[in-house]
Amino acid sequence: MFNLLVIIGGYLIGSLSFAVIVSKFYGMADPRTYGSGNPGATNVLRSGKKKAAALTLLGDALKGLFAVLLALNLQEFFALDHVTIGLVGVAALVGHMWPIFFRFKGGKGVATALGVLLALSWPTALVCAAVWLVMALGFRVSSLAALVATVISPVAAYFFMPYMSWVWSTVAIAFLVLYRHKENIHKLIKGEEGRIGEKAGSVDKGKSE
Repeated sequence: MFNLLVIIGGYLIGSLSFAVIVSKFYGMADPRTYGSGNPGATNVLRSGKKKAAALTLLGDALKGLFAVLLALNLQEFFALDHVTIGLVGVAALVGHMWPIFFRFKGGKGVATALGVLLALSWPTALVCAAVWLVMALGFRVSSLAALVATVISPVAAYFFMPYMSWVWSTVAIAFLVLYRHKENIHKLIKGEEGRIGEKAGSVDKGKSE
């Protein structure tokens, strides 16, 4: 019972969409109405508000980190198993992608996934962050950087995470992130994917990062 409640809690924490929350705080347009229509840091950056984009990135990462750390701190008290801890991370990501508080229209989950990995295994998160940074600086395409880092994540998890259940959770997280980037993959193949910092127009469903 407690295992299930903690997993649900992870989903609810993940459902806090910081792209929308931060945009409302700054009196900006809803990020779901311009650029790619994706409520994430990359799309918020298209508004030209770098501080808002940075806060969105930080908030989305911290909620993944917080959800898992909270579960870890409750683990002994409620006798939670290691599988549950990993599933809390998956649930937080699902919450970000399909948030109950925002009509189930969420983001791609890269920052939240990084926060989850940081709580489960900081070396795994460090490897993924380094890969993302190198790719982003080299190609200036956020989705490409995210995809490469995502593919690398289960491999890094296999070497650094202490429990196989957490490795499998990382695999699940990777599949979810790849699934949410399916339109980006099509755009990359066609050479039509947008670049980091590109100015936003009205919502374009073709761009999805």
